[in-house]
Amino acid sequence: MSHKVMQAGQPTDHHVYRHLDEMTPWNDRLQVLEVVSVTDEAPEVKTFTFRSDAQTWFKYKPGQFITLDLPADDGPLMRTYTLSSTPSRPFSISVTVKAQPTSIGTRWMFQNLKPGSLVKAYGPAGHFTLFAHSASKYLFISAGSGITPMMSMLRWLSDCAPGTDVAFVNCARRPEELIFRQELELLSHRMPALSLGFIVHERSLHKSWAGHLGRIDAVRLPLFAPDLLEREVFCCGPEPFMQDIRDLLRDAGFDMAHYHQESFGEPPKEAPTEPVVFTPDGVDGVEGTGVTAVSFTMSGVEGECLPGQTVLQAARAAGVRIPAACESGLCGTCKILKLSGEVEINHNGGILDEEIEEGYILACCSRPLGKLEVEA
Repeated sequence: MSHKVMQAGQPTDHHVYRHLDEMTPWNDRLQVLEVVSVTDEAPEVKTFTFRSDAQTWFKYKPGQFITLDLPADDGPLMRTYTLSSTPSRPFSISVTVKAQPTSIGTRWMFQNLKPGSLVKAYGPAGHFTLFAHSASKYLFISAGSGITPMMSMLRWLSDCAPGTDVAFVNCARRPEELIFRQELELLSHRMPALSLGFIVHERSLHKSWAGHLGRIDAVRLPLFAPDLLEREVFCCGPEPFMQDIRDLLRDAGFDMAHYHQESFGEPPKEAPTEPVVFTPDGVDGVEGTGVTAVSFTMSGVEGECLPGQTVLQAARAAGVRIPAACESGLCGTCKILKLSGEVEINHNGGILDEEIEEGYILACCSRPLGKLEVEA
């Protein structure tokens, strides 16, 4: 794929109105995403909506994320974004992103992605979803752009189970930075058991505000959800915000087994760059060093994996590019096919058991147990 944004021409026959049963699910190994629209949501916040370039539909769980492979001029950027769309509307997917002062990938998207642009993506993946934690009552609590997985889940409930009891709390710095506020207020009219709570840190010169002001605390949280202890709680936002929520819940006597938060995990520590001299039994490689030979068949490259290194680290040392985002076995971006050999894989849910049985591995968290051949 070129490092320039691919601009699609005007389609002559897009078959936009095909039935779902005439289409197949999107395959991230074969297809790319086409930008359908770009929408301003709040200051420095935009929603990018995509469809498949091959007219497929999207199968995922509300709250999951995708990884975009952004072809920036200085080299590809891998960025992981939670989907704000709902799988109950499977013909397109959306990400809603906020450009921070230090953002590189998001600002590149703001400047370069337009309707018709094509971009490679991987996923969907992730376990932050109400599908895994069915309940009669929910509390969704978020700050800033952490609202995106909550909107995905709420939009799904609105379409499929509008009578669900949901307390929805969103925090922002100023009133104009409350993302999706208007849509949330509209949804509250069709979801009789949806209660909304907004809180901002400071007033604005541009928008009046008569709601809660300050930070969420032990007094305000029960106001938003008086039956807090009976709810399944989903939380997303900056880590200090999520820590505050965890502390508030524990102090209130909440059963933390019913608390869930979005997290892309911590990147693993780098393995040593110099080989450690030892020879494990049964390992094929460079004799007397413990170094394992790794063959990257699609690149036509033979590389070496030092003791303790992952397949991804070996690929980088050999000049082979394997897309990777979280590097902690969570996002699934670095999934590749193992053709021969064995690995030790220690992942965080970024790959399914059936995929492992088919021979796939995650390069970021797989360490060779002998001579290895992979499709990369």
